Amino acid sequence: MLKTPKPQQARLDMDAVNTLVREDMTAVNLLIEKRLHSDIALVNQLSSYIINSGGKRLRPLLVLLSARAFGYTGEQHFNLAAVVEFIHTATLLHDDVVDASDRRRGNETANSRWGNEAAVLVGDFLYSRAFQMMVESDSMHVMRILADATNVIAEGEVMQLLNCNDPDTTEQRYLDVIHCKTAKLFEAAAQLGAVLSHAPAGVGQNMARYGMHLGTAFQLVDDVLDYSASADKIGKNIGDDLAEGKPTLPLIRAMQQGTSEQSSLIRLAIKEGGREHIGTVTAAIESTDAIAYTARKAREEADKAIQCLHDAPPSIYADALKTLADFSVNRTF
Repeated sequence: MLKTPKPQQARLDMDAVNTLVREDMTAVNLLIEKRLHSDIALVNQLSSYIINSGGKRLRPLLVLLSARAFGYTGEQHFNLAAVVEFIHTATLLHDDVVDASDRRRGNETANSRWGNEAAVLVGDFLYSRAFQMMVESDSMHVMRILADATNVIAEGEVMQLLNCNDPDTTEQRYLDVIHCKTAKLFEAAAQLGAVLSHAPAGVGQNMARYGMHLGTAFQLVDDVLDYSASADKIGKNIGDDLAEGKPTLPLIRAMQQGTSEQSSLIRLAIKEGGREHIGTVTAAIESTDAIAYTARKAREEADKAIQCLHDAPPSIYADALKTLADFSVNRTF
Protein backbone atom coordinates (compact mmCIF):
# COMPACT_ATOMS: atom_id res chain seq x y z
CA MET A 1 0.00 0.00 0.00
CA LEU A 2 1.21 3.47 -0.91
CA LYS A 3 2.27 5.54 2.11
CA THR A 4 1.32 9.19 1.98
CA PRO A 5 4.32 11.40 2.84
CA LYS A 6 3.92 13.99 5.53
CA PRO A 7 3.00 17.48 4.36
CA GLN A 8 5.73 20.05 3.87
CA GLN A 9 5.59 23.64 4.99
CA ALA A 10 7.47 25.14 2.05
CA ARG A 11 5.84 25.18 -1.39
CA LEU A 12 7.25 22.55 -3.73
CA ASP A 13 8.76 23.43 -7.09
CA MET A 14 7.77 21.65 -10.31
CA ASP A 15 10.85 19.43 -10.26
CA ALA A 16 9.77 18.17 -6.85
CA VAL A 17 6.20 17.68 -8.08
CA ASN A 18 7.38 15.63 -11.06
CA THR A 19 9.61 13.58 -8.79
CA LEU A 20 6.69 12.99 -6.44
CA VAL A 21 4.62 11.27 -9.13
CA ARG A 22 7.46 9.88 -11.24
CA GLU A 23 6.47 6.26 -10.73
CA ASP A 24 2.82 7.01 -11.42
CA MET A 25 3.68 8.99 -14.55
CA THR A 26 5.94 6.20 -15.79
CA ALA A 27 3.01 3.82 -15.47
CA VAL A 28 0.80 6.26 -17.38
CA ASN A 29 3.34 6.66 -20.17
CA LEU A 30 3.67 2.91 -20.53
CA LEU A 31 -0.11 2.59 -20.71
CA ILE A 32 -0.30 5.37 -23.31
CA GLU A 33 2.27 3.58 -25.45
CA LYS A 34 0.38 0.30 -25.13
CA ARG A 35 -3.07 1.74 -25.90
CA LEU A 36 -1.84 3.80 -28.84
CA HIS A 37 -1.19 0.61 -30.78
CA SER A 38 -3.20 0.01 -33.93
CA ASP A 39 -2.90 -2.47 -36.76
CA ILE A 40 -2.86 0.55 -39.08
CA ALA A 41 0.72 1.77 -39.50
CA LEU A 42 -0.21 5.40 -40.16
CA VAL A 43 -2.24 5.55 -36.95
CA ASN A 44 0.79 4.32 -34.99
CA GLN A 45 3.16 6.77 -36.68
CA LEU A 46 1.04 9.88 -36.42
CA SER A 47 -0.40 9.32 -32.94
CA SER A 48 3.01 8.43 -31.50
CA TYR A 49 4.49 11.52 -33.12
CA ILE A 50 2.04 13.94 -31.50
CA ILE A 51 1.84 12.13 -28.13
CA ASN A 52 5.63 12.05 -27.78
CA SER A 53 6.32 15.57 -29.06
CA GLY A 54 7.24 17.14 -25.74
CA GLY A 55 3.98 18.09 -24.06
CA LYS A 56 3.94 18.96 -20.36
CA ARG A 57 1.47 16.19 -19.45
CA LEU A 58 -0.24 18.66 -17.08
CA ARG A 59 -3.71 17.18 -17.45
CA PRO A 60 -2.71 13.58 -16.62
CA LEU A 61 -0.51 14.99 -13.85
CA LEU A 62 -3.61 16.65 -12.45
CA VAL A 63 -5.48 13.33 -12.38
CA LEU A 64 -2.60 11.66 -10.53
CA LEU A 65 -2.16 14.42 -7.96
CA SER A 66 -5.88 14.77 -7.30
CA ALA A 67 -6.29 11.04 -6.75
CA ARG A 68 -3.34 10.84 -4.39
CA ALA A 69 -4.43 13.99 -2.53
CA PHE A 70 -7.62 12.21 -1.50
CA GLY A 71 -5.94 8.95 -0.54
CA TYR A 72 -6.54 6.84 -3.65
CA THR A 73 -4.35 3.72 -3.68
CA GLY A 74 -5.64 1.80 -6.71
CA GLU A 75 -4.53 1.88 -10.34
CA GLN A 76 -7.53 3.26 -12.20
CA HIS A 77 -6.02 6.75 -12.07
CA PHE A 78 -3.39 5.55 -14.56
CA ASN A 79 -6.13 4.65 -17.02
CA LEU A 80 -8.00 7.94 -16.59
CA ALA A 81 -4.81 9.98 -16.83
CA ALA A 82 -4.14 8.32 -20.19
CA VAL A 83 -7.73 8.96 -21.26
CA VAL A 84 -7.38 12.66 -20.48
CA GLU A 85 -4.13 12.85 -22.44
CA PHE A 86 -5.71 11.11 -25.45
CA ILE A 87 -8.64 13.55 -25.42
CA HIS A 88 -6.25 16.50 -25.16
CA THR A 89 -4.08 15.20 -28.00
CA ALA A 90 -7.12 14.65 -30.23
CA THR A 91 -8.13 18.28 -29.71
CA LEU A 92 -4.60 19.40 -30.67
CA LEU A 93 -4.72 17.42 -33.90
CA HIS A 94 -8.08 18.94 -34.82
CA ASP A 95 -7.02 22.43 -33.68
CA ASP A 96 -3.98 22.43 -35.93
CA VAL A 97 -6.10 21.51 -38.93
CA VAL A 98 -8.70 24.22 -38.20
CA ASP A 99 -5.97 26.81 -37.58
CA ALA A 100 -3.79 25.65 -40.49
CA SER A 101 -0.87 25.55 -38.03
CA ASP A 102 2.53 24.30 -39.14
CA ARG A 103 4.36 24.30 -35.79
CA ARG A 104 3.57 23.01 -32.31
CA ARG A 105 5.86 22.37 -29.34
CA GLY A 106 8.78 23.35 -31.53
CA ASN A 107 8.04 20.63 -34.08
CA GLU A 108 6.27 20.35 -37.41
CA THR A 109 2.55 19.76 -36.84
CA ALA A 110 1.06 16.40 -37.76
CA ASN A 111 -1.20 17.96 -40.39
CA SER A 112 1.77 19.68 -41.98
CA ARG A 113 3.69 16.41 -42.09
CA TRP A 114 0.95 13.90 -43.00
CA GLY A 115 -1.86 16.09 -44.29
CA ASN A 116 -5.17 17.34 -42.89
CA GLU A 117 -7.10 14.19 -43.67
CA ALA A 118 -4.76 11.92 -41.72
CA ALA A 119 -4.57 14.34 -38.78
CA VAL A 120 -8.36 14.56 -38.45
CA LEU A 121 -8.87 10.82 -38.73
CA VAL A 122 -6.15 9.95 -36.21
CA GLY A 123 -7.66 12.56 -33.90
CA ASP A 124 -10.91 10.62 -34.22
CA PHE A 125 -9.02 7.41 -33.43
CA LEU A 126 -7.68 8.95 -30.22
CA TYR A 127 -11.15 10.14 -29.21
CA SER A 128 -12.64 6.70 -29.77
CA ARG A 129 -9.76 4.97 -27.97
CA ALA A 130 -10.29 7.33 -25.03
CA PHE A 131 -13.95 6.33 -24.88
CA GLN A 132 -13.04 2.64 -25.00
CA MET A 133 -10.74 3.17 -22.03
CA MET A 134 -13.17 5.25 -19.99
CA VAL A 135 -15.73 2.45 -20.25
CA GLU A 136 -13.18 0.22 -18.53
CA SER A 137 -13.52 2.38 -15.44
CA ASP A 138 -16.94 0.75 -14.98
CA SER A 139 -18.20 4.00 -13.46
CA MET A 140 -21.12 5.92 -14.90
CA HIS A 141 -20.00 8.99 -12.94
CA VAL A 142 -16.54 8.91 -14.53
CA MET A 143 -17.99 8.38 -18.00
CA ARG A 144 -20.43 11.26 -17.53
CA ILE A 145 -17.66 13.65 -16.47
CA LEU A 146 -15.49 12.78 -19.46
CA ALA A 147 -18.32 12.62 -22.00
CA ASP A 148 -19.65 15.99 -20.86
CA ALA A 149 -16.17 17.48 -20.96
CA THR A 150 -15.56 16.24 -24.49
CA ASN A 151 -18.85 17.71 -25.67
CA VAL A 152 -18.19 21.09 -24.03
CA ILE A 153 -14.71 21.20 -25.56
CA ALA A 154 -16.25 20.72 -29.00
CA GLU A 155 -18.67 23.56 -28.28
CA GLY A 156 -15.73 25.72 -27.24
CA GLU A 157 -14.03 25.03 -30.56
CA VAL A 158 -17.13 26.24 -32.40
CA MET A 159 -17.39 29.31 -30.15
CA GLN A 160 -13.78 30.17 -30.94
CA LEU A 161 -14.46 29.76 -34.64
CA LEU A 162 -17.34 32.24 -34.35
CA ASN A 163 -15.07 34.73 -32.56
CA CYS A 164 -12.32 34.51 -35.18
CA ASN A 165 -11.87 37.72 -37.19
CA ASP A 166 -14.44 39.45 -34.96
CA PRO A 167 -12.86 42.51 -33.27
CA ASP A 168 -16.09 43.10 -31.33
CA THR A 169 -15.50 39.98 -29.24
CA THR A 170 -15.87 40.99 -25.59
CA GLU A 171 -13.72 39.88 -22.68
CA GLN A 172 -16.58 37.76 -21.36
CA ARG A 173 -17.11 36.05 -24.72
CA TYR A 174 -13.43 35.25 -24.82
CA LEU A 175 -13.44 33.90 -21.26
CA ASP A 176 -16.42 31.72 -22.19
CA VAL A 177 -14.29 30.20 -24.97
CA ILE A 178 -11.42 29.55 -22.54
CA HIS A 179 -13.73 27.91 -20.03
CA CYS A 180 -15.11 25.53 -22.64
CA LYS A 181 -12.15 24.90 -24.93
CA THR A 182 -9.26 24.73 -22.45
CA ALA A 183 -10.34 24.79 -18.82
CA LYS A 184 -13.05 22.12 -19.12
CA LEU A 185 -10.54 19.28 -19.46
CA PHE A 186 -8.54 20.63 -16.50
CA GLU A 187 -11.82 20.65 -14.57
CA ALA A 188 -12.58 17.04 -15.48
CA ALA A 189 -9.04 15.88 -14.65
CA ALA A 190 -9.10 17.44 -11.20
CA GLN A 191 -12.58 16.13 -10.43
CA LEU A 192 -11.75 12.58 -11.51
CA GLY A 193 -9.20 12.11 -8.74
CA ALA A 194 -11.77 12.99 -6.09
CA VAL A 195 -14.39 10.75 -7.71
CA LEU A 196 -11.99 7.78 -7.81
CA SER A 197 -11.32 8.33 -4.11
CA HIS A 198 -15.05 8.32 -3.33
CA ALA A 199 -14.81 11.79 -1.85
CA PRO A 200 -18.14 13.52 -1.03
CA ALA A 201 -19.90 15.22 -3.95
CA GLY A 202 -19.13 18.68 -2.59
CA VAL A 203 -15.43 17.89 -2.52
CA GLY A 204 -15.58 16.74 -6.12
CA GLN A 205 -17.27 19.98 -7.13
CA ASN A 206 -14.59 22.02 -5.38
CA MET A 207 -11.93 20.06 -7.26
CA ALA A 208 -13.80 20.74 -10.49
CA ARG A 209 -13.71 24.46 -9.69
CA TYR A 210 -10.01 24.17 -8.89
CA GLY A 211 -9.42 22.68 -12.33
CA MET A 212 -11.55 25.32 -14.06
CA HIS A 213 -9.63 28.19 -12.46
CA LEU A 214 -6.31 26.45 -13.09
CA GLY A 215 -7.08 25.88 -16.77
CA THR A 216 -8.24 29.47 -17.20
CA ALA A 217 -5.03 30.78 -15.64
CA PHE A 218 -2.99 28.50 -17.87
CA GLN A 219 -4.66 29.74 -21.05
CA LEU A 220 -4.41 33.41 -20.07
CA VAL A 221 -0.67 32.99 -19.59
CA ASP A 222 -0.51 31.35 -23.03
CA ASP A 223 -2.14 34.55 -24.34
CA VAL A 224 0.56 36.61 -22.66
CA LEU A 225 3.37 34.42 -23.98
CA ASP A 226 2.05 34.74 -27.53
CA TYR A 227 3.20 38.38 -27.46
CA SER A 228 6.03 38.35 -24.93
CA ALA A 229 8.07 35.16 -25.34
CA SER A 230 10.34 33.78 -28.04
CA ALA A 231 9.22 31.25 -30.61
CA ASP A 232 11.89 28.81 -29.40
CA LYS A 233 10.54 28.93 -25.85
CA ILE A 234 6.84 28.53 -26.59
CA GLY A 235 7.34 26.09 -29.45
CA LYS A 236 5.19 27.93 -31.97
CA ASN A 237 5.37 31.06 -34.07
CA ILE A 238 5.00 34.34 -32.18
CA GLY A 239 1.72 36.03 -33.04
CA ASP A 240 0.01 32.83 -34.18
CA ASP A 241 -3.22 33.93 -32.50
CA LEU A 242 -3.23 37.21 -34.39
CA ALA A 243 -2.35 35.46 -37.65
CA GLU A 244 -5.43 33.28 -37.15
CA GLY A 245 -7.62 36.29 -36.36
CA LYS A 246 -8.18 35.22 -32.74
CA PRO A 247 -9.09 38.15 -30.46
CA THR A 248 -7.34 37.04 -27.26
CA LEU A 249 -7.41 39.05 -24.04
CA PRO A 250 -4.23 41.11 -24.67
CA LEU A 251 -5.73 42.26 -27.96
CA ILE A 252 -9.12 43.00 -26.43
CA ARG A 253 -7.54 44.99 -23.61
CA ALA A 254 -5.20 46.89 -25.95
CA MET A 255 -8.19 47.94 -28.06
CA GLN A 256 -9.89 49.25 -24.93
CA GLN A 257 -6.87 51.08 -23.53
CA GLY A 258 -4.96 52.18 -26.62
CA THR A 259 -5.39 55.26 -28.76
CA SER A 260 -8.09 55.36 -31.40
CA GLU A 261 -5.39 54.77 -34.02
CA GLN A 262 -4.06 51.72 -32.15
CA SER A 263 -7.56 50.37 -31.63
CA SER A 264 -8.35 50.74 -35.33
CA LEU A 265 -5.12 49.01 -36.26
CA ILE A 266 -5.81 46.04 -33.98
CA ARG A 267 -9.38 45.77 -35.25
CA LEU A 268 -8.07 45.63 -38.81
CA ALA A 269 -5.46 43.04 -37.90
CA ILE A 270 -8.08 40.80 -36.27
CA LYS A 271 -10.42 41.14 -39.24
CA GLU A 272 -7.74 40.34 -41.80
CA GLY A 273 -5.62 37.85 -39.86
CA GLY A 274 -2.12 37.18 -41.11
CA ARG A 275 1.19 38.59 -39.87
CA GLU A 276 1.36 41.85 -41.79
CA HIS A 277 0.55 43.93 -38.72
CA ILE A 278 2.33 41.88 -36.03
CA GLY A 279 5.01 44.49 -35.35
CA THR A 280 2.67 47.44 -34.90
CA VAL A 281 0.12 45.38 -32.98
CA THR A 282 2.81 44.13 -30.59
CA ALA A 283 3.97 47.72 -30.10
CA ALA A 284 0.40 48.78 -29.32
CA ILE A 285 0.06 45.96 -26.78
CA GLU A 286 3.34 46.95 -25.15
CA SER A 287 2.30 50.60 -24.90
CA THR A 288 -0.80 49.71 -22.88
CA ASP A 289 -1.34 47.58 -19.77
CA ALA A 290 -2.61 44.67 -21.88
CA ILE A 291 0.11 42.20 -20.85
CA ALA A 292 0.06 43.19 -17.17
CA TYR A 293 -3.75 43.14 -17.15
CA THR A 294 -3.92 39.64 -18.64
CA ALA A 295 -1.20 38.38 -16.29
CA ARG A 296 -3.08 39.85 -13.32
CA LYS A 297 -6.27 38.08 -14.40
CA ALA A 298 -4.30 34.84 -14.64
CA ARG A 299 -2.92 35.31 -11.11
CA GLU A 300 -6.44 35.93 -9.81
CA GLU A 301 -7.57 32.66 -11.37
CA ALA A 302 -4.62 30.77 -9.88
CA ASP A 303 -5.40 32.19 -6.44
CA LYS A 304 -9.03 31.11 -6.79
CA ALA A 305 -7.84 27.64 -7.72
CA ILE A 306 -5.73 27.41 -4.56
CA GLN A 307 -8.70 28.56 -2.45
CA CYS A 308 -10.72 25.62 -3.80
CA LEU A 309 -8.30 23.15 -2.18
CA HIS A 310 -9.57 23.73 1.36
CA ASP A 311 -11.24 20.29 1.37
CA ALA A 312 -8.02 18.46 0.53
CA PRO A 313 -6.41 16.86 3.60
CA PRO A 314 -2.97 18.34 4.38
CA SER A 315 -0.41 16.34 2.41
CA ILE A 316 2.47 16.73 0.03
CA TYR A 317 0.02 16.06 -2.81
CA ALA A 318 -2.20 18.98 -1.79
CA ASP A 319 0.96 21.11 -1.69
CA ALA A 320 1.76 19.90 -5.20
CA LEU A 321 -1.67 21.00 -6.45
CA LYS A 322 -0.93 24.48 -5.10
CA THR A 323 2.44 24.42 -6.86
CA LEU A 324 0.67 23.53 -10.10
CA ALA A 325 -1.45 26.67 -9.75
CA ASP A 326 1.65 28.79 -9.18
CA PHE A 327 3.40 27.16 -12.13
CA SER A 328 0.48 27.96 -14.42
CA VAL A 329 1.17 31.70 -14.04
CA ASN A 330 4.93 31.77 -13.37
CA ARG A 331 6.06 29.73 -16.38
CA THR A 332 7.88 31.27 -19.32
CA PHE A 333 6.94 28.66 -21.94
